[in-house]
Amino acid sequence: MAKPVSASPAAKPAPGAAEERARSRKIGVLASLWPFMKPYRLQMIGASLALVLTASMTLTLPLAVRRVVDNFRIEDGELLDWYFLAALGIAAILAVGTGIRYALVTRLGERVVADIRKAVFDRVIGMSPEFYERIMTGEVLSRITTDTTLIQSVLGSSVSIALRNMLMFLGGLVLMLLTSAKLTGMVLLLIPLVVVPILVLGRRLRVISRENQDWIAASSGNAGEALSAVQTVQAFTHEQASRNQFGEMTETSYTVSLRRIQTRAVLTVIVIFLVFSGIVGVLWMGANDVRNGVMTEGVLIQFVIYSIIMAGSVAALSEIWSELQRAAGATERLVELLNAQDTVNDPGQAQVFPAPVRGEIQFDDVTFRYPARPDVVALNELSLTVNPGETVAFVGPSGAGKTTVIQMIQRFYDPDSGRVCLDGIDLRDLDRSNFRRHMALVPQDPTIFAASARENIRFGRLDATDAEVEDAARAAAAHEFISTLPEGYDSFVGERGVMLSGGQKQRIAIARAILRDAPILLLDEATSALDAGSERAVQGAVDRLRAGRTTLIVAHRLATVKKADRIIVLENGQIVAQGTHDDLVSQDGLYARLARLQFTDGVAAE
Repeated sequence: MAKPVSASPAAKPAPGAAEERARSRKIGVLASLWPFMKPYRLQMIGASLALVLTASMTLTLPLAVRRVVDNFRIEDGELLDWYFLAALGIAAILAVGTGIRYALVTRLGERVVADIRKAVFDRVIGMSPEFYERIMTGEVLSRITTDTTLIQSVLGSSVSIALRNMLMFLGGLVLMLLTSAKLTGMVLLLIPLVVVPILVLGRRLRVISRENQDWIAASSGNAGEALSAVQTVQAFTHEQASRNQFGEMTETSYTVSLRRIQTRAVLTVIVIFLVFSGIVGVLWMGANDVRNGVMTEGVLIQFVIYSIIMAGSVAALSEIWSELQRAAGATERLVELLNAQDTVNDPGQAQVFPAPVRGEIQFDDVTFRYPARPDVVALNELSLTVNPGETVAFVGPSGAGKTTVIQMIQRFYDPDSGRVCLDGIDLRDLDRSNFRRHMALVPQDPTIFAASARENIRFGRLDATDAEVEDAARAAAAHEFISTLPEGYDSFVGERGVMLSGGQKQRIAIARAILRDAPILLLDEATSALDAGSERAVQGAVDRLRAGRTTLIVAHRLATVKKADRIIVLENGQIVAQGTHDDLVSQDGLYARLARLQFTDGVAAE
């Protein structure tokens, strides 16, 4: 079972938490990358062949050097020339093979990482809002970017280098044994002294690397949150506090990275010193054997070269080991996203949604608590039927459950008990994309994308023509202000629509819903940011739009509520009254009190 994705730490992780997570971090998690690499087996085979070829050529060079040294004083100069030509040929094959290996492996790394990024995004874009209550979007972005960059580095170079050095180590060991069993035995005695520090310090390095990545993700999430609300930050003169918070998290990440660097540096010093101390000792013993006539100069040089190859391989593996440790942590963080369990899922065998859509919505004894607030009942045994084509408005104090009703209809959450039905079918028995395409939403805080005004409206229906987009804008009273933009409908409106006013963003969102032309219309404070003149124009468009459609409205404006076929008064997640405007006012209940406070003719005429 996949482990839940944890949110980024807003403060330093609790003692023992990071260590507990780190204990499960094994290099074996890199095997999780195999499904992404499997489609490119031919490329991997080609890279492997090039890898074996280059390793073989490298191990062959010392043999050529031995021949040259031992035969340097021979009379046959032509034979000596052939030895040099052979060495040159080996070098050429080595160069070409290395180039091919680099090209294939680097391309494989780029391709696999691109596939991983797409797979992670495909997964998280469909997760329910509950998922984002447990993890910051900034951390998700950090995993998609920073963590995949680590994996790209490993797949594009480190794994290839590691395999090459393993071949060089094993091949060099065999050839050293064939060259001199005595000297090889001395070298093998040194191997445990090198391996033990790698294992001990490597484990510590893995723990620190994971903690470092956690803090990088946390700082990224913090920065993303602050920048996405930069106007609010500046309005409350919170810049310095935001700087301090981001600075503390960044410094903590830097401090952790220093520990990682120091640990890796110590590991490198120990390994290199032990390896080359062993080479010096072996060289000293070999020099005595040459002086005593036990072996030739060429054999000693051949053995020394193999020793250097082995030492270089061990040193390289110790370096790469730390990279693999970091990549293992990054891989597991990505696997957490890929395997994250969502509370809202499409059924294995979805029912076929009947056509045409009638638009009947039914709440059958629905009780719901938000996962982040399990002690607060958002909807309490709510039962309600909205007839096809009916316009129903929801009113009530803040926290009464109005917006929750809208969210439940779109199945952003599932009820704790009871069921929500569309045309008599439980939403849990339908594919979400199947029924959501029959709905158009205008949220209280409209989302505007970093694109042109035209593309923001076309988001409602991607196959709409330019004429249809402009007709929808006219119906939403947006055409006039869009036409005054520097490039009209093709004007870039900035990230999150920063170049537009609140009312302009809301009118674009309404135009988007008009263009969608769905049988179910959901309006969550859709006109709250409009001035009186724009509201009258938009209200006329909404009135025309809701004709023949099932419309659910969350609103406080009198003009919108009064025209509803039925008004539902919610309090503490329950229906306390329902009826027409006049009926509810005459009852002198909660609605009448709200009307006196909010729905007076004076407020409506503002």
